[in-house]
Amino acid sequence: MDNRINNFRAEIASRNYLDHARPQVWNFVSAPALHPMKVTINVNEPGTAPGFLFVAPYTAYEEIMIGQTGALIMDQMGIPVWFRPLGSIYVQNTDFRVQSYKGRPVLTMWQGTISGTQSATPDLPAGDPEPGAYFQILNENYNVIQKLTAKMGFTADVHEFTITKRNTALFTAVKQVPANLTPYGGPPKGYFDDYSIQEVDIETGRLLFFWDVLAHVNPADSMIPASSAVSSNNIWDCYHVNSVEEGPNNTLLISMRNMWAIYNIDKETGKIIWQLGGKRSNFSFGPKAGFAWQHDARYRPGNRISLFDDACCASSSSPPEGQARGLILQLDFQSMTAYKDRTYYHDPALYVPSQGNVQGLSNGNQFVGWGQEPYLSEFAYEGNTSENPASNFLYDMQFPNQNLSYRAFKNKWVGLPLYPPSIAVRQLCEAVIVYASWNGSTETAAWQVLAGPTCNTLSVVVPCIPRTGFETDIPVPSAGPYFQVKALNARGQIIGMSQIASVL
Repeated sequence: MDNRINNFRAEIASRNYLDHARPQVWNFVSAPALHPMKVTINVNEPGTAPGFLFVAPYTAYEEIMIGQTGALIMDQMGIPVWFRPLGSIYVQNTDFRVQSYKGRPVLTMWQGTISGTQSATPDLPAGDPEPGAYFQILNENYNVIQKLTAKMGFTADVHEFTITKRNTALFTAVKQVPANLTPYGGPPKGYFDDYSIQEVDIETGRLLFFWDVLAHVNPADSMIPASSAVSSNNIWDCYHVNSVEEGPNNTLLISMRNMWAIYNIDKETGKIIWQLGGKRSNFSFGPKAGFAWQHDARYRPGNRISLFDDACCASSSSPPEGQARGLILQLDFQSMTAYKDRTYYHDPALYVPSQGNVQGLSNGNQFVGWGQEPYLSEFAYEGNTSENPASNFLYDMQFPNQNLSYRAFKNKWVGLPLYPPSIAVRQLCEAVIVYASWNGSTETAAWQVLAGPTCNTLSVVVPCIPRTGFETDIPVPSAGPYFQVKALNARGQIIGMSQIASVL
């Protein structure tokens, strides 16, 4: 019997491989509505940090989307752990990650439509959120416990949603402000693409803090010419705020891609304390410390900051066009000089027009999402150089085709879905195959299979078989025709039970 089961499992594995490898999309018998992308692992060396991988795949206009858009958790082998697909490839999630709310781990993300993913001539600048976007918070059971929108006529922005230590929400938002742009070289009947930093009470949605970029930063300092507005419905994307983080002494660290600058502001007064980069930088730069078109500025201990240096391609009229990298800078406030501390280059080199992030991990490693390029990577803390990119390069995942994820994260997560496991049953030659899965369950270690001639007379026919991947296929020594699976944790305890199914 064991040999026959093994032969059946080999046959199933072969069929599944052929089915999945061609389209680069996962297909599951027990979860037929889920079609997440398949990925390729290019590098997997010892020393990586523990955790699951969090991405939100979508693609650009006229690119072929492989699989469904949505929010996807994978293990380090690229096997899906949880996937929540969206109803259309023209709807996206971004900034999908684990945060803490009221002392409990939660999932957070933005949801909406990103301008530039539906049409070659969008109404808004590429990368802007379309009206109707919102942020959401999900608990460990994958239930949405809160949805939040921006205030003051702004639209919730794709770039940032952070839960503070005070259990408030800090985020970016954008709206179009009518303006005569001729003083800047743009059209007379134009618009500023204005950004704001907002903080709201999560339970009530009440606005607690508001900082208007247009009121504090001169649009003339933009690296994007105002004449570019004519190609985006007369809207000038002069700022493109893409990250905000709370810092010490009631400050905020704000990155503006199209200014090539990072700002430290006083949250109480709204005044800019210092600017790093751009046309009005308060700092000079040491060798190889400069950056351009950057994303994801974060405070690091010891007067340091990290960022994703796109360095490339966001505007054909504004070089440089350099190699993307993760970058940690040391700020010397006596000499007002920024020095390169660590760099993280991809192997082979990537040139990234937009998006991307750098995350510090629990063991000191650095995790890099490559934004518009379909990769995510993990590095040992010491980093590497453009001349020796293979050094300390521990892990690399590649998405299919031009699928991308605005940011990518590695987080620890325990998922405890309240909905039941999924089951499907098929007759294959002389055997019955039971397919079991439980979307989002991180605690399922094995499956138990029950079968019987009626729904009320089920008995155990497979006491315990290890979980294999997202979906486990289980040959069973029973004709049923009724079957049920029970999920077992690592201690052998039953943690979930499917509905009763019959042979398809």
